[in-house]
Amino acid sequence: MHANATKRRVFLFLQGPHGPFFHRLGKMLRLAGAEVWRVGFNAGDRAFWFHPRSYIPYRGTAADWAITFTAMIKEKNVTDIVLYGDTRPIHAQAVAEAKRRGITVHVFEEGYMRPYWVTYERGGSNGNSRLMEMTIPQMQTALAQSDMEAPLPPGHWGDMRQHIFYGALYHWFVMFRNGDYRNFRPHRSLPVTKEFALYVKRLLLMPVLSADRLISTLRIRLGGFPYHLALLQLEHDSSFQMHSPFNTVSDFLEQVIAGFAEGAPKHHHLVVKAHPLEDGRVPVRRELKRLAREMGVASRVHYVRGGKLAQLLNDARSAVTVNSTAGQQVLWRGIPLKVFGRAVYAKPEFVSDQPLAEFFAGASRPDNKAYKDYRRYLLETSQIPGGFYSARGRRQLLRQVVDMMLSGEDPYDALQSGTAAPRQQLRVVT
Repeated sequence: MHANATKRRVFLFLQGPHGPFFHRLGKMLRLAGAEVWRVGFNAGDRAFWFHPRSYIPYRGTAADWAITFTAMIKEKNVTDIVLYGDTRPIHAQAVAEAKRRGITVHVFEEGYMRPYWVTYERGGSNGNSRLMEMTIPQMQTALAQSDMEAPLPPGHWGDMRQHIFYGALYHWFVMFRNGDYRNFRPHRSLPVTKEFALYVKRLLLMPVLSADRLISTLRIRLGGFPYHLALLQLEHDSSFQMHSPFNTVSDFLEQVIAGFAEGAPKHHHLVVKAHPLEDGRVPVRRELKRLAREMGVASRVHYVRGGKLAQLLNDARSAVTVNSTAGQQVLWRGIPLKVFGRAVYAKPEFVSDQPLAEFFAGASRPDNKAYKDYRRYLLETSQIPGGFYSARGRRQLLRQVVDMMLSGEDPYDALQSGTAAPRQQLRVVT
């Protein structure tokens, strides 16, 4: 199978997750017989690619990228492109051109049921995923080809420190070793110097933030009041920017708190949980206090800085989010959920369509059986056990995803046709 799968296969890697995952992936594809190239847009990209002969530095401007990419795929006879996230401008242009030419697009993302899985799809992810157009009955039909039981997540995950470390290291290289890439402009609006400072600050403050989070969580758990959860996302995250109706987190908070103030019973509280990687670039706590005070619910609104969601979910009455992957944890527990943006899990069987005030007053429960089928479908297709950032997580991920990339079918078609490879049992990733 692999001899045919790798015949004339030429993989062109664009930008990947921080750290050495893309290098390891490229190395294994070469061992399988494929030709592999990597385009680097800055010194951070170069630092984590340890195969100089296959590295192609791009030193041009953003305006010239589309023309250069087209010439590159012709010159190298590229059959596949590989990238992390499909919405940043350089990737969106490459994906559009690749699709026009019939080139396979391999997209990696953080797991839809993160943090114990990562996402591997073809063509697009999140709001551009094939999942957006699939119905639950279609998934149930495909599942008839398999009798696998969906694995439970482990009790521990070890990627957070590595994730922050590689992010800080990447931005260090961009700050201090980027002389050969003077035309590079980050896809986010924040200057690289500030990105680097925020990563370092978060690393140094991890003990303090952990203590603050613990105290806030204990106050809620010991408070004895019913509460609802608002799950925040990073304002600069592509899912928030590209697949939601909001421009800022403050816009989302304003709508949520207004709905809570109007519809929730007076003895209910609202717990606003920040994203685990929230780094302070957005003054969330200050905005939350202002909005809660203006709407007369200041004593009933609480803020928790990141951390694990499970402890707060255990007693939550409902949850709202834009399109956070944390919504999957909500649905897994059978808790009512309302979303505002485009999300791969926003299916009518288990996501509420009630107006917000009505939702807070008495949310309808999701169809738990339908969600379990949906979850199992993802775990048999695009969700791969492992992680990008820890060594053990990368090893676990590579054991499976390389064969999936070499396959002639994407993960969803492979399950439908009955050719999907057996999945590994989930193990602790540290």
